[in-house]
Amino acid sequence: MATVVGVCRSFRDRALSRCFPCLSDARRSLLGLKVTLVMLHLIFVGTLFLFDDDLIDKTRKEPWYTALYLSLLFATLVQYFITSSSSPGYVVDVMRAVNETNVIYQKSSVASKQPASSKNGSLIVSVEGSQSGRSLQGSIPSSWTKLVMEMYPPGTSIRSCTCSYCNVEQPPRAKHCHDCDKCVIQFDHHCVWLGTCVGRDNHCKFWWYICEETALCLWTGSLYISFLKANISRAWWKDAIMILFLVALSISLLFLLLLLLFHSYLVLTNQTTYELVRRRRIPYLRRIPERVFPFSKGVCRNLREFCCARSSIYSLESLPSPQELEEKSRPYTCLDVLTCRCG
Repeated sequence: MATVVGVCRSFRDRALSRCFPCLSDARRSLLGLKVTLVMLHLIFVGTLFLFDDDLIDKTRKEPWYTALYLSLLFATLVQYFITSSSSPGYVVDVMRAVNETNVIYQKSSVASKQPASSKNGSLIVSVEGSQSGRSLQGSIPSSWTKLVMEMYPPGTSIRSCTCSYCNVEQPPRAKHCHDCDKCVIQFDHHCVWLGTCVGRDNHCKFWWYICEETALCLWTGSLYISFLKANISRAWWKDAIMILFLVALSISLLFLLLLLLFHSYLVLTNQTTYELVRRRRIPYLRRIPERVFPFSKGVCRNLREFCCARSSIYSLESLPSPQELEEKSRPYTCLDVLTCRCG
């Protein structure tokens, strides 16, 4: 099996290198991965229409049913490409915007004493938290180093929050991705299937892609089951192929459901995969109890900020103060449930 996979992979790489000689090896691998994913969708769906005569008859009688199914397939593939081509939110981009705003503001203040904006246009960097609750829009901007240090407790060494790879100051919840070779704001994980990181800027897109993929897998699996349950005489090899595909769909569906539930939990509690898995290794999370979610603002606000986050606004979260942590660690009350408190 490993030999067959290796031969197929080498054949794919040679074909892509001939068709796209100007692309690097990493880009060719990513392109091959995307082509493979699209082909898998088309094979699983195409097999249904090739073998299932009842589905063809139903399409003639009720075309809206097949139209909805194919629309979901199209929307899932579109969402995949949107998510894979989106930026997770890199620290270097926000740092550049802050420093540009600072320089331009200083120059304009000396020349005309009028406010200036950065070259990034509508990009706004806001800082949330008790230690530094302010926005760069409409106020005197500061340098990136000063802005980051204000998000940490007093006395924090700048060396401890500087990335040893990028040599940039990391705000809380940021992490360096070795695959992308960049620091990502609110780093969740690096998705191999997408070929990019999942961070603050594309976590919502990633969640919607998982949701659509789960719905498509569930619908496709139900069509496979309907085909196998039909009392129609047909060739045995068709049943064998459909059973193999159904087993693969069942495994994929189980994985997608678990992944969807896991990321829904992360959204509701305002956590990331990296923070949950590596909590004891992150310096500013080590001493916080497991049941306390330091960055959670309540279920309702967590959902609103997750779903309605604008790519032109980067919300950098300061570390919570001891008073805030004490407030988050107190037991739940009926009022907390009514106000959707979580954390």
